[in-house]
Amino acid sequence: MAALFLHPAPGCHYVQNPSRVCEMIPAIYVRIKTPCNRMPTSAIKAALNTGAIGDTNGSKEEKGMNYKTNGEIKEALYKALDGINRGIFGSTSAKKAEILELAELLESRNPTPNPTDNLVDKVDGTWKLVYSTISILGVKRTKLGLRDFITLGDFLQTIDATKEKAVNVIKFNARGFKMLNGQLMIEASYKIASKTRVDITLVNSTIIPDQLMKLFQKNFDLLLAIFNPAGWLDITYVDESIRIGRDDKGNIFILERTEQQV
Repeated sequence: MAALFLHPAPGCHYVQNPSRVCEMIPAIYVRIKTPCNRMPTSAIKAALNTGAIGDTNGSKEEKGMNYKTNGEIKEALYKALDGINRGIFGSTSAKKAEILELAELLESRNPTPNPTDNLVDKVDGTWKLVYSTISILGVKRTKLGLRDFITLGDFLQTIDATKEKAVNVIKFNARGFKMLNGQLMIEASYKIASKTRVDITLVNSTIIPDQLMKLFQKNFDLLLAIFNPAGWLDITYVDESIRIGRDDKGNIFILERTEQQV
């Protein structure tokens, strides 16, 4: 505190309220200078070097440098995804931030910068959802019976690039009906809009078997609103095993290639 009461050096403007200086100089700003435009003291330099203070973007870049290959990033991503059930019922802010950061690292190293030029080779086939920011929480989860007797199975997507069609399947089972298994099937078509984007149109949706449809009938519009793919989708990363997409609603989707049949 004694330093605050030293006389200002020649050429400096005296600050009546020293606390204002702190407000005007963010602690995370890398190029910290004194009010007299002098370079940081040795103490501040030491803090910068040790990471006690620093630029959050810089630390993010440094974290990216820890991964030499996309395979290492994917390994870290799968570790982050462990135990969160695809994020469908929510996750902590810290977990979301961790997953998003790893996804962005992959996107920055996308081996397929123009994915819509290679849909047959890169995207055609079946994919399984491993993470999405789409969530079913609160009243929605209660209305759909997902707190009690209905559980969610795999989310699968089959893309036929030659026909420009996609089929999304969300599997369910109802414990109160002798483990009744069923699925919501959503059929969609798409058109290429750019080197990375496709425009998606909903074609048809149905729930099978009829017993499961009866359970969801009252809230079918709610269910469809959650999983309706209509809009646009940017393919921001795709390789032989992982695909990342972002839609017009602000959601992110991470899928892995699978041999499962829809």
